[in-house]
Amino acid sequence: MFMRTKEYSEIQYYLICVLDFAEHHKIEKAKACDYLVRYGGIEYLEKFYEIEHTLSMDDTIETLTVVCQRNGGGIKWNSTMAQI
Repeated sequence: MFMRTKEYSEIQYYLICVLDFAEHHKIEKAKACDYLVRYGGIEYLEKFYEIEHTLSMDDTIETLTVVCQRNGGGIKWNSTMAQI
């Protein structure tokens, strides 16, 4: 009945990505989640989890922003907003 540790780790990672995406783009967490689902960001994370989770969060947020933009999303990457 309990989730396997790998699945739990992936879900935690997706959640952290959504929260950091929201913070970076200064949008509500629920809106960030909806946006990432609608424009393929979550699907991208699921597909490329093994690679993405090894990168910095700034790199991941940038990638998610570009992926979503290519799928019709309106949020653009602003590197000056990236955390140092």
